Amino acid sequence: MPFHVLRRGLAVATVLLTAGIAAPRAAAAETAAPYLPAPTGAHPVGTTSLYLKDVSRPDPWVPSANAREVMVSLWYPATSAGSQRARYLTPKESELLLTSSEITSVPPDILSRTRTNAYTDAEPAGGRRPLVVLSPGFPWPRSSLTALAEELASHGHLVAAIDHTYENHGMTFPDGRVVTCAACGRPDAGDFEKTVVQSRARDVPFVLDELTRKYPTRIDRSRIAMAGMSMGGASVGETMLADPRVRAGINLDGRMFKDLPGSGLSRPFLIFGAEGAEASWDRNWPHLTGWKRRLTVAGSIHPSFTDYDMLTRQIGVPFGGKLAGTRSVEITRRYVRAFLDLHLRGGPQPLLDRPSRRYPEVRFCAPETCR
Repeated sequence: MPFHVLRRGLAVATVLLTAGIAAPRAAAAETAAPYLPAPTGAHPVGTTSLYLKDVSRPDPWVPSANAREVMVSLWYPATSAGSQRARYLTPKESELLLTSSEITSVPPDILSRTRTNAYTDAEPAGGRRPLVVLSPGFPWPRSSLTALAEELASHGHLVAAIDHTYENHGMTFPDGRVVTCAACGRPDAGDFEKTVVQSRARDVPFVLDELTRKYPTRIDRSRIAMAGMSMGGASVGETMLADPRVRAGINLDGRMFKDLPGSGLSRPFLIFGAEGAEASWDRNWPHLTGWKRRLTVAGSIHPSFTDYDMLTRQIGVPFGGKLAGTRSVEITRRYVRAFLDLHLRGGPQPLLDRPSRRYPEVRFCAPETCR
């Protein structure tokens, strides 16, 4: 299948990755500043960014870089709200994301104006917390999962989203360096998708090592989960096989480019994505031997499992999904949180056992019924 028409799991150099839908160009005459919906938990949310460097390996996309550098955003429950809201993207990152996606009818810095709900100067609440690692789609930045991260932090989780360097349109290091998508020019190389998956399955354990070393009194090492969107979702299973610390995994609309082994994966796993057949999910379903669910969302498209289906609607360049307003974010937040509460906190979650009248868009299915 050509790189630019993959339906799930591999994001190309456009913000819209769903096959058959072109990136929109027309925008409303007046473009209001976009916003993320407020999280629903009891905790105010704080956030900080971390620069991490793995000197044990070269960068897989730029071999001349003799170390793997990554940026991580950490969201956490805070004692009270701060005074300085976190920036969603820098103006330059917004410009790179939009222009790479051929969206030129809105101000190039518009996404940098997105109103977030986390504060950079908020004091962390005490106690050891469950940790959730987020891996974004390719070539999207870690900020694409901010609404989900804020929600989970407001309910008491620590959340770490990773920018997989050179795998997104633009990211900024603390010294001011802005790097772009070196991997985007290599989609036709042999085993490209597997290379991405395997690289991310090394990034995540490295980040876990660094976080548990840096925050030994804040992270409950027995309660770690991973959620990934698109290529990030494709990497969850591989990461869980590589690192037993990851107790549970969520694949958000990601084609599984590297199959699970015949021995299977026995830890809890949720597949949550758009409607329709997906051969890689069918193929790997029997190899998920522990608790598992496969849920689909009517009216969703690939970006619906990030902030982007909602934000592009707000800035006047909607992608064509049928989930109006903030509904796509609301649904994703609620089901991800239910999964984490079940498997990291042990609380019963009827939402994961049967269809819900509150979320009629969500369908329970198995391979033979997901057509």
